Amino acid sequence: MSLKIAFQMDPIGPIDIDADSTFRIAEEAQLRGHELFYYTPDMLAYQEGRITATGCPLTVKREKGNHFSLGEKTEADLADMDVVWLRQDPPFDMGYITTTHLLDRIHPDTLVVNDPFWVRNYPEKLLVLDFPDLTPPTTVARDLETIKAFKAKHGTVILKPLYGNGGAGVFKLTEADNNITSLHELFSGINREPLIVQKFLPDVSNGDKRVILVDGEPVGAINRVPAKGETRSNMHVGGRPEKVALTARDIEICERIGPLLREKGQIFVGIDVIGDYLTEINVTSPTGIQELERFDGTNVAEKIWQAIEAKRA
Repeated sequence: MSLKIAFQMDPIGPIDIDADSTFRIAEEAQLRGHELFYYTPDMLAYQEGRITATGCPLTVKREKGNHFSLGEKTEADLADMDVVWLRQDPPFDMGYITTTHLLDRIHPDTLVVNDPFWVRNYPEKLLVLDFPDLTPPTTVARDLETIKAFKAKHGTVILKPLYGNGGAGVFKLTEADNNITSLHELFSGINREPLIVQKFLPDVSNGDKRVILVDGEPVGAINRVPAKGETRSNMHVGGRPEKVALTARDIEICERIGPLLREKGQIFVGIDVIGDYLTEINVTSPTGIQELERFDGTNVAEKIWQAIEAKRA
């Protein structure tokens, strides 16, 4: 079965082909005989009832510095596609949210992965609030006094922007740290969004585990170990990926959240687990499949396409 696949993603030129999950998904799609089309989010449009994107036919190859070629630029009616991938990175701002509203208009006749309605309603730092028994103590607030009270209760905390990604703007505040007011002023000057504060988990020194789920089922995990002198383990900021096995607790967490993810059309999801605690459920643009394939030989991209092809059959 050959499918027409569109990728809504950030510019393809600068990506790291050894780490980028979208590239690996496109590579596997091409191997399976699917037809690829590429466009950036700014080229998505609503035109008198049609959802269109201006982009190019895409061919990918695993050759650094020469990893893609584009056909002639054209306007595509996305209703003519079999699958559209929603794969641009956050920040999860109004631009991002608007693309989900537009893609809603073609889904599910055109399968949008992940389902844009639930991507919009389940941003990664908020969906975990549905599972308070699986997560560390957490507060989401804009009010400084509420944040201060949480810190006074729990001591060392992690403070981060609610809709950020890649470890940007994440701060560890110890019991003796007096910078919380200054940080609140800094964030308040940038936007009007709340902050999320979680009790610090010392187990992060052993790594922040990324567990990957395909259609609600765990397929493997990698551990991300913070660089020396860092609290953050994100690979964007120097975290080191390493091989790791799923624990009984990881499987328990996946069994709790998996049915909901499957029901809501979240085919490719990456969750973050520190010690025994779930900290994020990443549905917008999860990553980690190339590292898992190198460590375990698990072809996650193949499993993703098997799930999609079954839905399109």
